[in-house]
This record gives sequence, C-alpha cells and structure tokens, in this order.
Amino acid sequence: MSATSNLIDDAPLTTFHKKLTFFASGGPFIDGYALSIIGIAFITMTPGLELSTGEIGLIGAASLIGIFFGGAIFGWLTDKIGRHKMYIADLIALALFSLLNGFATEVWHVVLCRFLLGMAIGADYPIATSLLAEFLPRKVRGRLLGATFVVWAVGAAAAFAVGYLLRDMGPDAWRFMVASPAIFAVVTLLCRLGTPESPRWLLSRGRQEEARAVIKKVYGEQYDISDISSDAEADAKKASFADIFKGQLWKRTLFVSIFWTAQVIPLFAVYTFAPDLLASFGLTGDANLYGGSFLISMLFVIGGVPGLWLVEKIGRRKLLLGSFGVIAVALAIPAFIPDVQAGPLFLALAIFAIASGASSFLEVVYPNELFPTEIRATAVGFGTAISRVGSAASTYLMPVAIISFGAAGSLLIGAVISLVGLVATFLLAPETANKTLSELTSDKKPAFPAERTKEGSSL
Repeated sequence: MSATSNLIDDAPLTTFHKKLTFFASGGPFIDGYALSIIGIAFITMTPGLELSTGEIGLIGAASLIGIFFGGAIFGWLTDKIGRHKMYIADLIALALFSLLNGFATEVWHVVLCRFLLGMAIGADYPIATSLLAEFLPRKVRGRLLGATFVVWAVGAAAAFAVGYLLRDMGPDAWRFMVASPAIFAVVTLLCRLGTPESPRWLLSRGRQEEARAVIKKVYGEQYDISDISSDAEADAKKASFADIFKGQLWKRTLFVSIFWTAQVIPLFAVYTFAPDLLASFGLTGDANLYGGSFLISMLFVIGGVPGLWLVEKIGRRKLLLGSFGVIAVALAIPAFIPDVQAGPLFLALAIFAIASGASSFLEVVYPNELFPTEIRATAVGFGTAISRVGSAASTYLMPVAIISFGAAGSLLIGAVISLVGLVATFLLAPETANKTLSELTSDKKPAFPAERTKEGSSL
C-alpha cells in the first residue's frame, strides 16, 4: 500500500463493521433507556418511598454523577488495559446494579444503585466508541459512530413505551421499571462476546503479534500490520491522563468539554423529567404524559436521520453550529409569548428534540477523532465526565426550575446554555470529516478556525 493508504481507514464497509456498530450501540441504548425510565418510575416511586422534591432530584442526578466518575476513571483504565476486557465487564455491572435497584427499600438504596449504574454507563462511552472508531473506515466513521448514539433516543422511547405497559402493575411498578435495564445489558453482553481487541491499541502497546492476528482474522490472511499507518507511534507506557491537556491538545479538550456539556444539560433535564415538564405545560392524562414523552423521544430519533446524512456531506462543524442555533431560538421563543399555552411550548420541545437528535451524536464522533490512540478513551471519558457535571446539576434542579420559573422559563435556561455551545463551536471547532485518524492525530495540532484564517485557508 502507498504511504497515504491505510487498511483500516480505506477499507470498504463490511458485515464486521456493521455488527461492531450494532454491538457498540447497546451501551447508548441502555443509557437512554435507564435515564428515561426513572422519570416514569417516579410516578409510583414517589408515593411508595414518600420522596421529597429534593430526593427526586437527587435520584435523578445520581446516575449522571456516576457517569462522571465512570467516564473519567474507566476511560483512562481502558487506555491502560485495553478495550475488549472493559467492553465486557461494564455490561455485567450494568445488569447487576439494575437488578439490585429493583430490591431497594430506602431512598439511599435507590441513590446508590443509580450512582453505580451511572458509573457503568459512563464506562461504556469511552470503551465501546474507542474500539469502534479504531476499526471504522474514514468515509463512514462519522455516520456509524453517530448511529450508535442516535440509538440513545431509541432507548429513551422504549423506556416510555415499557413504562406505559408497566404502569398498572400496582404501587411496586417502579421496581420492575428500574430493574428492566438488566435485560438489555445481558442481551448486549451476549452479542459482544468474541469481539476482537483493537489492533491500533495493540500496536500502541507494542503487542505486534496479537495485532497481526486480529488484522488477519478481520481483513484476511493477505494483510499484515504493515498495512496500518498507526497513529500510536508514541510509547503508550508514557501516556498519562495529563496528556489530554498538553501541547495543542488542551484546545481539543476544552472544545469537547464545552460543546458536550452544552448539549447534554437540556437533554437530560428534559428526558429525565419529561412527564413533569409536560404536566407543567398543562397536559394531563396517560395519553398526553406517556404519549407526549414517547413522541418527543421519537422526534429525537427522526432528527438523527438527516443528521447522519449531513455529518459526512457538510461536515461536523457546520452541523453542530446549525443545530445549536436552531435549539437556542426554539427554546427561547416561548419565554417572549405572553401567557404562553401548551401548544407553543410543546412545539419548542419538539423542535429541540429534532435539532438535538441531528447532532448530539457528535459527542462520540469528535473526541474519538481528535485524540491519538494512546489517550483516545481517556479523552472520551473525560468529555463524558465533564458534561455530566452540568447535566447532573440541571437534573437535580429541574423540578425546582419548573416550580420557580415555569415551563417557558425552564426552556429559556436551555436556550442560553445552547448559545454558549454555539459560541464555543464557532471559536474552537475544527473540521474532521473524511480524514484518517493518523492525519487528525499525528501532529496533535488541529486546524482551529482562527489558526486556519491566519494560514489563508478556510473550512
């Protein structure tokens, strides 16, 4: 192969890639399901455990706090011990803590189980997406990485459907709801068994024979490690957590942290408390609360369809700028309508869901493309962790915000946060579409908009 050719980056899309994408999607599906099912479980959990407003917010935020620790710790660990081992272990933890949650008898039991569940969810982001990114061809990398995250909304929609079906199981219906993610965790675990380790990671650790065996198994006996221009030339033993802040990498880390946080703060607040938010609109009854929540989740999925097409057509940067702009305007408008009614509020939420679905998957695309193999999972884990600081706070405060500021005021807060994401993307976001991981990470210096202008080029 030529110096610019790379077996992995230039390979045709195969059944192996499609299966790996499907298996990686299990984590985001469970994430969306588990974080959304709790909002429905509150309907019977609140009277069953006599929850206060503060306790409701704490339970809602517990899993997000867990994701903070899970992403930060296990992303770093994944770069140290490998993707495959962690790929399996985190699903066992997901199943275990979901089941234990169903047997909780005290508020602190629920909080602890949701926290540990969140740690397992947070671990899966850097594990599964790093492994997938390191196998995917560059022409479909953004689309297939993004597809795994669009599945998050499918999980959320499934949660509202399951919650509706389980709602009549009596005062303990919430127990079945919070335990149900275990079913999906076990199914995903069985699917992932036998998945090979990333050859890029193996090469970064100097394990050439193992990398060679994976290459031949996946791509054919005629190929070898010489057909990979690895982006992990550095001695991985010297790589550390602090590396994501060194040299020009700190700009990438700053960008990922800001835009990811700006996306998830309104997202998790809405999906965790969708029934409560819709009730604040004046909507009542099962059809409106469950049906409305399900519709919002499906609109997120619908938005992902054009988003996954646009991500390779117009690139990551333009897609992210456009979605932040649409969300900021849509969520702000109801605040300026006197005595706004349910219709405009629901419309704003619907537009938010579509626009958010069209670009939220960039949360796993950008960090996987911007960092080299030896710290890729660390960077994804850090981005996951930082984003959950804001989302945990917003989820904890969402019930208070609805009471204090009303529905329109709560949406306006989301608009301001989206505006911050828009500005950060404009100033910091590089374009990474249709480039090899080696091209994007070999010099560890992205062409940020300001730098490109100085060089006389443009995005």
